[in-house]
Amino acid sequence: MSKQNVADYLLERLRAWDVQHVFAFPGDGINGILAAWGRADNQPMFIQSRHEEMSAFEAVGYAKFTGRVGVCMATSGPGAIHLLNGLYDAKLDHVPVVAIVGQTNRSAMGGSYQQEVDLLSLFKDVASDYVQMVTVSEQLPNVLDRAIRVAMTQRTPTALIIPADVQELPYSAPTHAFKMVPSSLGIEWPAISPDDAAIARAAEVLNEGSRVAMLVGTGARGARAKLIEVADLLGAGAAKALLGKDVLSDELPWVTGSIGLLGTRPSYELMRDCDTLLTVGSSFPYTQFMPRIRAVPRGADRHRRSVHRHALPLPDQPGRRREGCTAGPDPPSAPQGRPSVA
Repeated sequence: MSKQNVADYLLERLRAWDVQHVFAFPGDGINGILAAWGRADNQPMFIQSRHEEMSAFEAVGYAKFTGRVGVCMATSGPGAIHLLNGLYDAKLDHVPVVAIVGQTNRSAMGGSYQQEVDLLSLFKDVASDYVQMVTVSEQLPNVLDRAIRVAMTQRTPTALIIPADVQELPYSAPTHAFKMVPSSLGIEWPAISPDDAAIARAAEVLNEGSRVAMLVGTGARGARAKLIEVADLLGAGAAKALLGKDVLSDELPWVTGSIGLLGTRPSYELMRDCDTLLTVGSSFPYTQFMPRIRAVPRGADRHRRSVHRHALPLPDQPGRRREGCTAGPDPPSAPQGRPSVA
């Protein structure tokens, strides 16, 4: 059996990360990787789109609705450029996606070679958290692992550039030597607990409200039971941002549906008539649909929270996970009756 090359190891490492699908469009800049798929029994599964832009959007949709990292792939030059639209969707919606693209041979770089594009500069905005080029085989495990880990922990797109000749180099693992960077698989997610003082302040604001509304976004996915519990305690109606449509069922009598340009009239009236707003996992941008009252933003990332008038800031606690407001010392008491959402 011939020695494993870089492209073979790339697919092996993706399998080790439990990547099951790669959304891609073929091109000669990734011929080495395409050949490796033939030797890997199509694992992970190569899913061909009709265009590189669709490969990126497919990876984004996959990540949004599975909770897994999405992986897309394209050739060098124009193929890599076509990924940008989908990757910006991932960046703005905070979705973990890894883009793997080809590049011309290292010997041709800087020579205005056919379809040569400065891909590091191209991706430095959309993949600002992590974009790197692999130039030697020993670099691959560390760079790929970091691209996946950063995408998952920061919920952002990252990019990995592999020149065509590097794809076909014999793979050699990094050694325990000077200027070699070892790497490992997996992510150890921290156990996170709420900040009691911040929860108490939020509970105080919510208890003072007589017509409390909730705005629920995609960041609240997985917290359905807590949302229902808090809504019952507050007697609150709940509107949903577009990406949070599947967080709560529209069949719940106190859920008013979507808010915003594509929202419902009950959601508009809920926001218009409430006196206190609890925002959970949303960075909803259209302030004209928001009430001009005090709001309690809830989320684990201070950079992505919506900021409304008289918002009560909840400081982040690194390494600690926030639960619902009922985790505070004094859970909010339910007001008399729920706001009308009919």
